[in-house]
Amino acid sequence: MSASTLPAAAGPGTDEDGWTAPQLTALGVVAVLGVIVALTTSLLVPVLPQLSAELGPGTPWLLTSTLLVGAVAVPVIGRLADLHGKRRMLVVAAVALTVGSLVCALSDTLPWLIVGRSITGLATAAIPLGISLIGTVLPAKRAGTGIALVSATLGIGGALGLPLAAFVAQHTDYHVLFWICVAGGVLAVVGILAVLREVPAVATGRMDLPGAVLLAAALVSLLLPLAQASRWGWADPWTIGLLVLAAVLLVTFVLVERRTASPLVDMVTNARPALLLTNIASVCVGFALFASLIGTASYVQAPAASGYGFGSTVLASGLCLLPSGVAMILLSPVSAKLSLRFGPKVTLALGAAVIAIGFLGRIVFTSSFTEVVVFTTVAGAGTGIAYAAMPSLVLRAAPASELAAANGLNTLARSVGSSLASAVGGTLLAASTITLGTAVLPSLTAYRVLFAVCAGAALLGAVIALLIPRVPAVDAPATA
Repeated sequence: MSASTLPAAAGPGTDEDGWTAPQLTALGVVAVLGVIVALTTSLLVPVLPQLSAELGPGTPWLLTSTLLVGAVAVPVIGRLADLHGKRRMLVVAAVALTVGSLVCALSDTLPWLIVGRSITGLATAAIPLGISLIGTVLPAKRAGTGIALVSATLGIGGALGLPLAAFVAQHTDYHVLFWICVAGGVLAVVGILAVLREVPAVATGRMDLPGAVLLAAALVSLLLPLAQASRWGWADPWTIGLLVLAAVLLVTFVLVERRTASPLVDMVTNARPALLLTNIASVCVGFALFASLIGTASYVQAPAASGYGFGSTVLASGLCLLPSGVAMILLSPVSAKLSLRFGPKVTLALGAAVIAIGFLGRIVFTSSFTEVVVFTTVAGAGTGIAYAAMPSLVLRAAPASELAAANGLNTLARSVGSSLASAVGGTLLAASTITLGTAVLPSLTAYRVLFAVCAGAALLGAVIALLIPRVPAVDAPATA
């Protein structure tokens, strides 16, 4: 993108030898919004027991509703952004975060909390929109670092959400969590309107409403049984039926989209090996990240009699993941430099390999709390490197007219990986248990099997990343 098309945030007075205040402000607004949106995925995990005691057994829907709405919103809002403007739809996502969080902050009943969490799910599209927009806000010399940081916010927010929620749960009411998101959402809306300017849309066509409905039905049919698998069971007729329905709907969606003049998802473009393999590798890395979250907090909270736990408090277990989030923040610009030097596919493979090393360490080293923190941080560092490299691969392979939709599909791939990790992880931890008094806990063997599966998924992601073909520079969009 030429300098003449850059918004005000990177306009006159840009210092090519250093970051300017407008550039840092623009990046800060988008990155903070990304972190807050990602926080919503893990924010309620430490307080779910408290919510279950107050609101009843339906509280898991506070997580499931956000997941389902977010999965549908990401590709739909991404396509709308390509057609009508990325900044405009980023404002919509920030408003959804604010309104949804406000509904939750003012609610004390489960139905209204689910409504608020569903509205919040629309904000999930903010991260891929931010990735697409930041490349046009910053000059080419800064865009790589900015895009890497915004992409890594998906992992950063997940890692920071647990310690923040645990701290709030220990010292005050859980409604404070929602007020924090309200404040962040308001600041994001003001910041977007004040700092960022819209760039001309390059996509043509119209919104594919039939395709959106078909994709929504397919994603709900896929993700709902994955989210409920630990409660329903894999042999339950609802689980089997919905997974079969999802397969049928996805095949139908592909066939319909290939015949649509203005498709929601361009199947020809996204079937290219460069994009297809990137998204498959993203599923693997997303799987490993979420399994780290579910396999750390409960692990260290288990009593010492379990043979692996340390009887840690909720707050201490949340703080286990804090160094992981810090590592992601620090390594996202390093990932951008590695991608510039060696190529993003090598960087993605490197990050996935580091994740595998972290999980292998979790299998071998179990004797101290410090060892758990160290190897969880190693896995988090690898996640930060890998997540930051993914948008560069998308930028090189996707047409400029479909950039937001392509980034949305990549973010969706990570979410599918996380949902799969939740389902598989819950099953593995329930398959091998020990009984301590009246408590039934996963065994050390169950955790080791989970970590081995995560290491295998990460290594598979690394191999797939290395198979991604190099995209000729002429096919890359200007913002790359």
